[in-house]
Amino acid sequence: MTWKTAYRSFYYANAEEPEDIVLDPETTALLVIDIQNTYLEPKDTPEETERWQPFYDRMRETVIPNTARLIEECRKRKVEVIFARIACLKPDGRDRSLSQKKPGFNYLLLPKELPEGQVVPELEPRADEIVITKTTDSALTGTNLRLILHNMGIKNVICCGIFTDQCVSSTVRSLADESFGVVVVDDCGAAATDDLHRRELEIINMIYCHVVQLDEVLTFFK
Repeated sequence: MTWKTAYRSFYYANAEEPEDIVLDPETTALLVIDIQNTYLEPKDTPEETERWQPFYDRMRETVIPNTARLIEECRKRKVEVIFARIACLKPDGRDRSLSQKKPGFNYLLLPKELPEGQVVPELEPRADEIVITKTTDSALTGTNLRLILHNMGIKNVICCGIFTDQCVSSTVRSLADESFGVVVVDDCGAAATDDLHRRELEIINMIYCHVVQLDEVLTFFK
């Protein structure tokens, strides 16, 4: 099974296979979403850390190594590499969106200078690479990313990162609404569980993006 037939939801179970994807490096960007130190830290209790262990394993064994490879392959092809990260501008977080102020998993107070809010060292952005700071799920909402992409002539965006069912999905939907072509790389992303990851990919595939594997996306470039 290839990307053309995988991740089919009810809506697209019987749809025709999509056409081949051809990416021009000059009009393509890679967007790495929220792969930050804070998400790899142990939880408040050993029990909660254990509950999250499959996520930590996927991040360390699959997502981070694959994303590092994807970044380097894009750099070789002169594809613009952009990072998005969650961070607030005010120390008390007054500038955060409501979803980040509510109690629960999504509550996050990450002033922009804190180490835990930075991109993980394995994926450290180069000095000339754009890092978008956001206080929302979508990397386009409340940021200048939309304008940046248009100014650079970007037409297609490759997305990867975490969490598939939250910030990645929100960003993908925003990009699609702005008429960008979107590709999501399955093995460069994760949700809290593999089940959530898989289900969200099925939901957004064929409507807002095309879901592919790392080895597949590298064949799309001219």
